[in-house]
Amino acid sequence: MNAKGAITATTYQNATAEMALQFHNLIISAARSFHKGVVDVEENQSWEMLMIHAVSLVRYMGKGTEGLQKMRDEFEAENKGIAIPTQV
Repeated sequence: MNAKGAITATTYQNATAEMALQFHNLIISAARSFHKGVVDVEENQSWEMLMIHAVSLVRYMGKGTEGLQKMRDEFEAENKGIAIPTQV
């Protein structure tokens, strides 16, 4: 559960929130078994699969680098309109 009081879940590849919401009552029931305060389920984000090939990790990992935040910043700078919802 995050600071906003939401439980985050992911689905299998190619499954959409619309598909998952067909099981709204089942999801609510399962979530309530984890936390009694769950009141609803809704779609909030769309994720795309991203595959990266031939990128040197030395650029992002190790002493003196800005780490994965640098990778995130570069993705956003090179791809107008991209919104990465969580840390890489």
